[in-house]
Amino acid sequence: MTVTQTTAVTIEKTEEAPTGADLCSAPPRRHPRPDGQDGYTISEVVAFTGLTAHTLRWYERIGLMPRVDRSHTGQRRYTNSDLDWLDLVGKLRLTGMPVADMVRYAELVREGESTYGERCALLEATRRDVLARIAELRDTLAVLDRKISFYADATERRKRPRDAANS
Repeated sequence: MTVTQTTAVTIEKTEEAPTGADLCSAPPRRHPRPDGQDGYTISEVVAFTGLTAHTLRWYERIGLMPRVDRSHTGQRRYTNSDLDWLDLVGKLRLTGMPVADMVRYAELVREGESTYGERCALLEATRRDVLARIAELRDTLAVLDRKISFYADATERRKRPRDAANS
């Protein structure tokens, strides 16, 4: 495992899968799904992910999700791989990555191994943005900590004379 330190924040990079396959998220988080099952309805995926059915359909419509298989009655049937992909999309959303960039990343994944460089560049740019936001949040946290300390100290100072007078 390689560790990179930037802006006083330690970020761990996971090792690449030896097969060369893009696993979308590594290691895949354990979903609350029944063992051995690999076919889920949209309502089950809603329950697993917290996304709405509308969002899942929209992801498919804009190309953020690969085409989802359908049952013989036309209902969407999601796989464990789809759930892993949705987990990655959720992580990308948390980074603040624009939807257009997420869609571009999804297109690159579908294009295959020849796009590894472009995918890496897209993720590296997002990583830089995340590190900048972390630094901003650390600065903001320091301001909050100073203010909290000031008010706690001021409150304690105001209590002391009263406590001494009441003794």
